[in-house]
Amino acid sequence: MDKSIQSLKKDISTLRTGRANTNMLDTIKVDVYGQLMPVEQLATISVPEARLISIQVWDKANTGLIESAIQKSELGINPQIDGQIIRLRIPDLTEERRKDLIKILKNMGEKSKVAIRNIRREANEDLKKKLKDKSISEDNNKSYEKNIQKLTDQNIENIEKILIEKEKEISQI
Repeated sequence: MDKSIQSLKKDISTLRTGRANTNMLDTIKVDVYGQLMPVEQLATISVPEARLISIQVWDKANTGLIESAIQKSELGINPQIDGQIIRLRIPDLTEERRKDLIKILKNMGEKSKVAIRNIRREANEDLKKKLKDKSISEDNNKSYEKNIQKLTDQNIENIEKILIEKEKEISQI
């Protein structure tokens, strides 16, 4: 369940808010040296200003490849090239774009909740097998089921808190 929450945190960190964030580039893969590589393996990424991402490309030959990968991505940002430095200016989010991001965020949250519920289901099935094999008692079974449900409820609550916080961040002007 913890892995599901960590995965959600990683996924929502790539969502674009009004501020620059190096995690926005995590999903972008560049086709270089005959394979797809993440941008952070080809350049140094920094955030010198609140609305600017600076990408210092190590190999000048990769500058154009990184630029085209960014343009093809869902970021909706046009890169500016200055030698081996690529600058990404983060524009203000429109109200429509904010609503789209919130829909995407809620979809990610729902997937994480489903993953946690699946883990609960698997754990309960495992308990039923153990009860059937007589490796645990009826009382232990009930107490384990309560604990599993308690953990499930806590983790779904955590997901809700994470989603609310990110939604506030996206809605912020």
